Amino acid sequence: MPETLHLLSYDYVADILERRAPHREAHLAAISAFHRAGRIVMAGAVGDPVAGGLFVLRDAADAAAFMAEDPYVAAGLVTAHRVEPWTVVTPV
Repeated sequence: MPETLHLLSYDYVADILERRAPHREAHLAAISAFHRAGRIVMAGAVGDPVAGGLFVLRDAADAAAFMAEDPYVAAGLVTAHRVEPWTVVTPV
C-alpha cells in the first residue's frame, strides 16, 4: 500500500562549503534529533560539489518544524526550499 511522505529540498548558497563550518555541527545535530524522534526518515547533501540538501520527512508539519530549527536556515545558507508530498510505492 502506498505511503505518503514529504520531501524537503534546499538550495544552498554558492559558497556553502566555505560558509557552513560554524553551523554544520548544530545542523547535523538537528537532523539527528528529528531522525531519533521518527520525524526525518533520511537526509543528505545533493550534488558534487554540494548544491543543496534533501530530507524525507513524515509530514509537511515536520518539514516546517525542521526548517524553523535548522541552523543553516537561520544563518542564511538556504536560498530556496520546497516541500512536496511524495507517494512511496516501495518499502523504505
